[in-house]
Amino acid sequence: MENASKALLLAGSVLIGVMVLALAVYLFSNFAGSSQEIHQNIEDNQIAQFNNQFTQYVGNTNVTIHNIVSMANLATQNNWYYEMPYQTATGKNNYITILCNGVSIEFGFRANQTEEQRISEMENRYNTLISNDVNQITSTNDLPKYTVQVETSEITHRVYKVICRKIT
Repeated sequence: MENASKALLLAGSVLIGVMVLALAVYLFSNFAGSSQEIHQNIEDNQIAQFNNQFTQYVGNTNVTIHNIVSMANLATQNNWYYEMPYQTATGKNNYITILCNGVSIEFGFRANQTEEQRISEMENRYNTLISNDVNQITSTNDLPKYTVQVETSEITHRVYKVICRKIT
């Protein structure tokens, strides 16, 4: 009788151990799924915040050259951060192109230039754009206005192209 009771205690212990192990596996898989969801939500929020810096101008009728230069500066900083070469954006990477009346105005990373040369070239280009629009101030003393469209990559879900056109 003593052996039978020990066998029942041993069987019960094994059963409780298997149940605890099954519960641990269930909780681990459940928490792992939640962790992936949380990580994906954080990544989606970061992309949405990044994209909002460009999409906030879509449909806005008061976009001036200053707003466009700000977007181009942001795109340039992004392109330099990822060390993307000067190229046409394809939406397959993190390169951002800003087109103003069909002309690309952002800067990519050029390995053969020093940082001072890049900054100087960028400032000259942006100052030229601003002074051209200042010289075209209308009789209402307003800077010319622009419409803005953005294109978002199917792959990265980030804005990769901003198209700005002067309103005539």
